[in-house]
Amino acid sequence: MNHSLKVGIGFGLTSGIITTLGLISGLNSATDSKAIIIGGIITIAIADAFSDSLGIHISEESEGVHSARSIWLSTFFTFLTKFLVAFSFLVPVILFNGLLSLAVSVLWGMALLSTFSYFLAKRSNDNVAKVIFEHLFIAIFVILVTHVVGDYVKTKFNT
Repeated sequence: MNHSLKVGIGFGLTSGIITTLGLISGLNSATDSKAIIIGGIITIAIADAFSDSLGIHISEESEGVHSARSIWLSTFFTFLTKFLVAFSFLVPVILFNGLLSLAVSVLWGMALLSTFSYFLAKRSNDNVAKVIFEHLFIAIFVILVTHVVGDYVKTKFNT
Protein backbone atom coordinates (compact mmCIF):
# COMPACT_ATOMS: atom_id res chain seq x y z
CA MET A 1 0.00 0.00 0.00
CA ASN A 2 1.49 3.34 -0.97
CA HIS A 3 2.07 6.31 1.33
CA SER A 4 -0.89 8.38 0.11
CA LEU A 5 -3.37 5.57 0.63
CA LYS A 6 -1.98 4.76 4.09
CA VAL A 7 -2.16 8.39 5.20
CA GLY A 8 -5.64 8.94 3.80
CA ILE A 9 -7.19 5.76 5.11
CA GLY A 10 -5.40 5.83 8.47
CA PHE A 11 -6.22 9.43 9.27
CA GLY A 12 -9.66 9.49 7.66
CA LEU A 13 -10.82 6.29 9.33
CA THR A 14 -9.58 7.20 12.80
CA SER A 15 -10.82 10.77 12.67
CA GLY A 16 -14.12 9.70 11.12
CA ILE A 17 -14.79 7.24 13.91
CA ILE A 18 -13.71 9.32 16.88
CA THR A 19 -15.12 12.66 15.73
CA THR A 20 -18.46 11.20 14.69
CA LEU A 21 -18.85 9.10 17.83
CA GLY A 22 -18.00 12.13 19.96
CA LEU A 23 -20.61 14.16 18.13
CA ILE A 24 -23.27 11.44 18.40
CA SER A 25 -22.54 10.92 22.10
CA GLY A 26 -22.66 14.62 22.93
CA LEU A 27 -25.76 15.36 20.88
CA ASN A 28 -27.51 12.22 22.11
CA SER A 29 -27.13 13.32 25.72
CA ALA A 30 -27.95 16.98 24.96
CA THR A 31 -31.07 16.43 22.87
CA ASP A 32 -33.69 13.86 22.04
CA SER A 33 -33.84 15.06 18.44
CA LYS A 34 -32.91 12.48 15.83
CA ALA A 35 -32.96 15.28 13.21
CA ILE A 36 -30.28 17.24 15.10
CA ILE A 37 -28.06 14.17 15.41
CA ILE A 38 -28.49 13.32 11.71
CA GLY A 39 -27.77 16.95 10.78
CA GLY A 40 -24.65 16.85 12.94
CA ILE A 41 -23.40 13.66 11.29
CA ILE A 42 -23.94 15.07 7.80
CA THR A 43 -22.19 18.29 8.81
CA ILE A 44 -19.23 16.34 10.21
CA ALA A 45 -19.12 14.16 7.10
CA ILE A 46 -18.79 17.21 4.86
CA ALA A 47 -17.13 20.03 6.82
CA ASP A 48 -14.73 17.94 8.90
CA ALA A 49 -13.77 15.77 5.94
CA PHE A 50 -12.79 18.90 4.01
CA SER A 51 -11.01 20.34 7.05
CA ASP A 52 -9.06 17.14 7.77
CA SER A 53 -8.11 16.64 4.15
CA LEU A 54 -6.80 20.20 3.96
CA GLY A 55 -4.90 19.59 7.20
CA ILE A 56 -3.30 16.46 5.72
CA HIS A 57 -2.56 18.38 2.51
CA ILE A 58 -0.74 21.14 4.37
CA SER A 59 1.03 18.67 6.66
CA GLU A 60 2.29 16.65 3.71
CA GLU A 61 3.40 19.83 1.91
CA SER A 62 5.26 21.03 4.97
CA GLU A 63 7.35 17.86 5.08
CA GLY A 64 8.82 18.83 1.72
CA VAL A 65 9.49 15.21 0.70
CA HIS A 66 6.33 14.21 -1.16
CA SER A 67 5.44 14.83 -4.79
CA ALA A 68 2.47 17.02 -5.64
CA ARG A 69 0.65 13.91 -6.89
CA SER A 70 1.27 12.06 -3.63
CA ILE A 71 0.06 15.04 -1.61
CA TRP A 72 -3.14 15.34 -3.63
CA LEU A 73 -3.77 11.60 -3.35
CA SER A 74 -3.36 11.78 0.44
CA THR A 75 -5.78 14.71 0.44
CA PHE A 76 -8.32 12.83 -1.66
CA PHE A 77 -8.11 9.56 0.31
CA THR A 78 -8.40 11.43 3.61
CA PHE A 79 -11.52 13.22 2.42
CA LEU A 80 -13.10 10.10 0.93
CA THR A 81 -12.41 7.88 3.94
CA LYS A 82 -13.52 10.46 6.50
CA PHE A 83 -16.68 11.23 4.52
CA LEU A 84 -17.67 7.57 4.06
CA VAL A 85 -16.88 6.55 7.64
CA ALA A 86 -18.80 9.49 9.11
CA PHE A 87 -21.72 8.84 6.76
CA SER A 88 -21.81 5.17 7.79
CA PHE A 89 -22.96 6.23 11.26
CA LEU A 90 -26.21 7.49 9.76
CA VAL A 91 -27.42 3.89 9.45
CA PRO A 92 -27.72 3.11 13.19
CA VAL A 93 -29.01 6.61 13.96
CA ILE A 94 -31.75 6.32 11.34
CA LEU A 95 -32.67 2.73 12.23
CA PHE A 96 -32.68 3.05 16.02
CA ASN A 97 -33.69 5.61 18.64
CA GLY A 98 -31.99 7.10 21.68
CA LEU A 99 -29.52 5.03 23.62
CA LEU A 100 -29.90 2.05 21.28
CA SER A 101 -28.69 4.14 18.33
CA LEU A 102 -25.78 5.34 20.46
CA ALA A 103 -24.92 1.78 21.55
CA VAL A 104 -25.04 0.43 17.99
CA SER A 105 -22.98 3.40 16.75
CA VAL A 106 -20.36 2.79 19.45
CA LEU A 107 -20.22 -0.93 18.62
CA TRP A 108 -19.83 -0.11 14.91
CA GLY A 109 -17.09 2.42 15.60
CA MET A 110 -15.22 0.14 18.00
CA ALA A 111 -15.39 -2.73 15.49
CA LEU A 112 -13.96 -0.51 12.73
CA LEU A 113 -11.25 0.91 14.99
CA SER A 114 -10.32 -2.51 16.40
CA THR A 115 -10.06 -4.04 12.93
CA PHE A 116 -7.90 -1.20 11.64
CA SER A 117 -5.75 -1.27 14.78
CA TYR A 118 -5.27 -5.03 14.42
CA PHE A 119 -3.94 -4.70 10.87
CA LEU A 120 -1.83 -1.69 11.82
CA ALA A 121 -0.22 -3.58 14.73
CA LYS A 122 0.38 -6.68 12.60
CA ARG A 123 2.01 -4.63 9.83
CA SER A 124 4.27 -2.91 12.38
CA ASN A 125 5.00 -6.08 14.38
CA ASP A 126 3.59 -4.38 17.49
CA ASN A 127 1.69 -5.99 20.34
CA VAL A 128 -1.83 -6.31 18.88
CA ALA A 129 -3.68 -6.19 22.20
CA LYS A 130 -1.72 -3.13 23.34
CA VAL A 131 -2.39 -1.20 20.12
CA ILE A 132 -6.09 -2.07 20.09
CA PHE A 133 -6.48 -1.20 23.79
CA GLU A 134 -4.67 2.11 23.35
CA HIS A 135 -6.84 3.17 20.40
CA LEU A 136 -10.11 2.01 21.99
CA PHE A 137 -9.21 3.74 25.27
CA ILE A 138 -8.81 7.08 23.50
CA ALA A 139 -12.07 6.62 21.57
CA ILE A 140 -14.00 5.66 24.71
CA PHE A 141 -12.51 8.61 26.58
CA VAL A 142 -13.76 10.97 23.85
CA ILE A 143 -17.21 9.36 23.92
CA LEU A 144 -17.47 9.71 27.70
CA VAL A 145 -16.23 13.31 27.79
CA THR A 146 -18.60 14.42 25.02
CA HIS A 147 -21.47 12.64 26.76
CA VAL A 148 -20.75 14.57 29.97
CA VAL A 149 -20.51 17.82 28.00
CA GLY A 150 -23.85 17.04 26.34
CA ASP A 151 -25.44 16.42 29.74
CA TYR A 152 -24.04 19.72 30.99
CA VAL A 153 -25.35 21.61 27.96
CA LYS A 154 -28.79 20.02 28.39
CA THR A 155 -29.03 21.05 32.05
CA LYS A 156 -27.63 24.57 31.56
CA PHE A 157 -29.29 25.59 28.29
CA ASN A 158 -32.43 23.48 27.96
CA THR A 159 -35.37 25.87 27.86
